[in-house]
Amino acid sequence: MSPDLPRILLASSSIYRQQLLGKLGLPFHCQSPKVDESKQPQETIEQMVARLSLNKAQAVASAHPDAIVIASDQTACTKNQALGKAGNYQTAFEQLKAQSGQCIDFYTGLVVYNPSTQNYLRAMDHTQVYFRSLSDTQIHNYLMAEKPYDCAGSFKSEGLGICLFDRIATQDPNALIGLPLIQLVNLFKQMGISLPITRPAAR
Repeated sequence: MSPDLPRILLASSSIYRQQLLGKLGLPFHCQSPKVDESKQPQETIEQMVARLSLNKAQAVASAHPDAIVIASDQTACTKNQALGKAGNYQTAFEQLKAQSGQCIDFYTGLVVYNPSTQNYLRAMDHTQVYFRSLSDTQIHNYLMAEKPYDCAGSFKSEGLGICLFDRIATQDPNALIGLPLIQLVNLFKQMGISLPITRPAAR
């Protein structure tokens, strides 16, 4: 690991984003940002996601200006109507019932604060999920098996949720889980950090 690499902070308490960032082999700590995530009037879902990603990065970077800060926000939507986290079986069932046979858009914003330049680098991933026509039994069986009540759209694409889809149109399957790693690697490259970084040999 380069001794010149700044401390890295993930502006999130999401276990899913922590697991994804861990795939890059970088040491990092988590700092939960405290921002108002309400949608503003006349704001599109994509605009909201971009704004919240930046707000999260700014909230953490203001307290840790010497660290690389990685922030992300994601919203699933259909016809510009946000799909939140179900929180329980009944809401999740109704959500998946409505998504049956439909295409759902996922916008995942990404912002990285560069402490060397004090600039915020930004990216946006747009993934489309095409659902199969689902029976009530399929929806029930899935929810009982995976209980994805803390996930936007009420499914886990990295798990059994893959059975619900006809196809996924994406540039990065990691984005659907919560963090677009391909674009993150590109933003690190813009900062002059080429990944992966070799760890020093143990002595």
